[in-house]
Amino acid sequence: MNSLSFEEIEIGMQCSFDVSITPEIMDSFLNITGDKNPLHTNNDFAVKKGFKGRVVYGMLTASFMSTVAGMYLPGEKSLIHSMEGKFLKPAYVGEELKVYGEVTGKNDLFRFIELKITVYNSEQQKVYKGKMKVGCMDD
Repeated sequence: MNSLSFEEIEIGMQCSFDVSITPEIMDSFLNITGDKNPLHTNNDFAVKKGFKGRVVYGMLTASFMSTVAGMYLPGEKSLIHSMEGKFLKPAYVGEELKVYGEVTGKNDLFRFIELKITVYNSEQQKVYKGKMKVGCMDD
């Protein structure tokens, strides 16, 4: 986990990490949210609807924005102010997702950074893109 101060962060800084979407992660998300939509829980249903298999919860994919801020940019000193995103393609259970974060701006007056987040699937296709404003708490 990083612990970057506002002063240490520079526009253009980047981070990335991989996450494997396992059935156990999907089950955990279901247990937290109660979302039993068969598109996410039933492989046969998802295939009948034209998908390759169980579709990853969109909000699970979006939740990795929190990991970018809370673990990497800035890390433990983060306080998320806002986030927005777009789901571009479905991700599937069993895929390895690659999550990228990049600092695209800094606000000196209010001490927050702006981040661009992009998530790619196993075929290097964008499945999600988002933006965040993240405050940097003082020591």
